[in-house]
Amino acid sequence: MPDLPYPAGKSSPESNADWRPLLFSCWTEQRDERVTDVLRSVQIEWTVRQVNAAYLSDRIMDVFLKTSGLHRALVSRIARLRFWLAWQLDTRGASVFGNVVLDWLDNLQEWRGWSDTGGRSSRVLLDQLDSLVIAVSGSFESGQPELVESYCKQWLDDREKSEHQVSRLRERLLETERGASRQRLADQVSRALIGRALTGRELPVVISRFIIEDWYKVLKQSVWSEGTDSELYRHANKLLEWLVWLGDPALSDRDRNRLYHVGEQIGDRIQDVWTRALGQGLPENALADIQTVIVARIRGEVPELKPALGSGSSLTWDSRWLSLAPVDPQQAEGFIGRWFVEGEGAAEQRRYLFALLEDSGEVLWTNGAGVKLGLQDWALFLADLEADTLRPLPAPTPFGEVLSETVNLLFKVCEKQQKQREEAAREARARAEALRKEKEAAERARKAEVEARQAALEQQRAEAERQRQEDEKAEHERLQKERELAAAKQVDGIALGGWIVLAAQKDDEEPTRLKLAVKISASRKFVFVDRLGLNRREFLHDELVSGVVSGRIRVLGSAAEFDDALSRVVGRIRVGRN
Repeated sequence: MPDLPYPAGKSSPESNADWRPLLFSCWTEQRDERVTDVLRSVQIEWTVRQVNAAYLSDRIMDVFLKTSGLHRALVSRIARLRFWLAWQLDTRGASVFGNVVLDWLDNLQEWRGWSDTGGRSSRVLLDQLDSLVIAVSGSFESGQPELVESYCKQWLDDREKSEHQVSRLRERLLETERGASRQRLADQVSRALIGRALTGRELPVVISRFIIEDWYKVLKQSVWSEGTDSELYRHANKLLEWLVWLGDPALSDRDRNRLYHVGEQIGDRIQDVWTRALGQGLPENALADIQTVIVARIRGEVPELKPALGSGSSLTWDSRWLSLAPVDPQQAEGFIGRWFVEGEGAAEQRRYLFALLEDSGEVLWTNGAGVKLGLQDWALFLADLEADTLRPLPAPTPFGEVLSETVNLLFKVCEKQQKQREEAAREARARAEALRKEKEAAERARKAEVEARQAALEQQRAEAERQRQEDEKAEHERLQKERELAAAKQVDGIALGGWIVLAAQKDDEEPTRLKLAVKISASRKFVFVDRLGLNRREFLHDELVSGVVSGRIRVLGSAAEFDDALSRVVGRIRVGRN
């Protein structure tokens, strides 16, 4: 991988650095650093395996923590496990991700809804992660991974037990909240009906009190037992309107006949609806005061009137419950069972949309342990989503999937690099071959040039040698002519009685002296005899010249030379006699 502190070359196993103390110190200090950055920060030569293990642990943990959806406070703690993973990847390779450790990392997803609320459930998880620090430290000290694996196994066992508890808690919570939702709907609708009917009205106190204290129970029970679409609910609501109509002269005085008809039948109607809704008869004398008011109203009397909802009334109501629209189940299905985030950074809070309470149209929020966090109106929930104050938590990515994808990605990178290296090698070989051919061509050209230059030099030398030989020949011929001229001059200068010396034919012979006896000009012949006049020898002029030039014949020059030679001859003769 580029930009990683790989060693410059291969190192011997004896010189490999032990990085466990360095990684242990980083874990003990709970440092938020990448392992590769730590390796760069120290002047130590690491092995290729250590560098690759550091990179792989960083890569896996970075990808997992970015896609896990865990709270930042948890991410910062779990990310530090990269130091232990790097050490184990270098030591054990892929076996570090055994079933226990991998299952534990995968099951961290159960804490996606954890928020740092400071509560008891929040503190439990932080205490468990504090125990992880101890387990990993013990593994570093002992050099064995069993402590971490035991910690992970214990975590998974505890999770399995807590899952059953949380499941039962959620079942009870859902059952309870659904009943409470129906009760809440009945209560709020009843209050809204009464509040709408009595607002702005002045009625006899007995009618107002009956409606608020007694008829409220009938309305509430009718909604709870049969719903707002039932006939019982419609009858109870209609009788509420008739009671208000009878008690308010501003409404009932306009139609006296109808007042008489309603006043005659309303008692029986109230009795019937009361019995159907509450399952028991109307208490005795419950309508006595109301009947008195109705009789007075039929007679045309005006009873004492007071505001139905005076300043001292405790009735609170919300008219929105009367127009509550049912939630589309298909729309709600996409949100139920998902985690949502509110807030940013360390202050974010996570909530689990456990269920939609259809009766009241409310969202039931819980935490990861199945504890109720609150209720929210469905319309307000949609408004928060629209305003982005509430965000759905992205789907989690299990650690095993991250591991598989990361390894596959790195394998593809490795294959790509291998292909690139092979392509580079082919290109290098092609360039080397082209360079070799280019060098061979250059060498051939150089050799051809050298050969041409040598041929030219040889030609120049041959030409020079030929010229030299011609010059030598010319010089030789010139010298030969000069010698021949000199010899001819010497030969021509031999007078009668002049002496010549013939060189000895053998080493043990003496040179022969001859004296010119006859010189025949016509035939250019010279006749020589020895000193006794015997041993006649004839030479042509050219033969003498050729002999003088070659050194076979020497012409004796002056008389002194002759006398000296003669003296030497006489001396030898004397010696020979003695």
